[in-house]
Amino acid sequence: MHKLFALAFLMVPGMASAQEGRIAFSRSVQYEFEIPERLPQEFRDQIPTTNVDEFLYFFNAGESVMLPAPVPEEELSQQDRRMQGFAMRMRMMSASRSDQEELIYSYVNFADGVMAETKDFLGRRFLISAERPAYAWALGSEQRQYLDYVVQKATAVHDGSEVEAWFTMQIPVQGGPGPYGGLPGMILLVTVDGGKTVYAASDVALDGLKGYEIGAPDEGEMVTPEEYEEMVVEKLEEIQIEMRSRGGNRRRPF
Repeated sequence: MHKLFALAFLMVPGMASAQEGRIAFSRSVQYEFEIPERLPQEFRDQIPTTNVDEFLYFFNAGESVMLPAPVPEEELSQQDRRMQGFAMRMRMMSASRSDQEELIYSYVNFADGVMAETKDFLGRRFLISAERPAYAWALGSEQRQYLDYVVQKATAVHDGSEVEAWFTMQIPVQGGPGPYGGLPGMILLVTVDGGKTVYAASDVALDGLKGYEIGAPDEGEMVTPEEYEEMVVEKLEEIQIEMRSRGGNRRRPF
């Protein structure tokens, strides 16, 4: 992860602050596509069961930004690239939202709760602004050590999903990866629905933003959250219908 920070900040000097810095997060999402049973078991065993993405999270006392981390191509072996390519093709044929949606840029203003995101859905880029979800966190007494920080457990149920978060008061910022936040300290670990989605911090640097300027996104076709959700549901239903009619082969809806 230190390599990712080096790539991102190689040419930008900056100031340090106790309440601003960068965190490297990984996000693992279980694939929801079905692996064809006709494939040899040896090949099936090599196909990844989760999609893992790396993100860089920049924050100060009032705002945060999360965006994909650069991944050097040379770090991937030929077999890894082949398996990732196969998984990508399987995702393209999937009617699962998590397989078709990609987060490009996520901005949160802690004070007013505004959240603005750029997302790629089926090759089309959208800009969605809304309030950050308000989680009814229940604070637990359980604590443990994580990345040299003392973290405390909090849980919530939101939109039918069970969320478990571990936050640290040693970073007194109400932030966290993706839509998660609102606790009295930075969230370093999130588990949704028993592991279907997991955000995990792997490196924390509290020596400032190194010249990075936090700001809201301006890229993508502007839509309301309601318009975006309606479009996503419609397109995923179209994929399901087309998959059934074409026996598993489909065109791109956009």
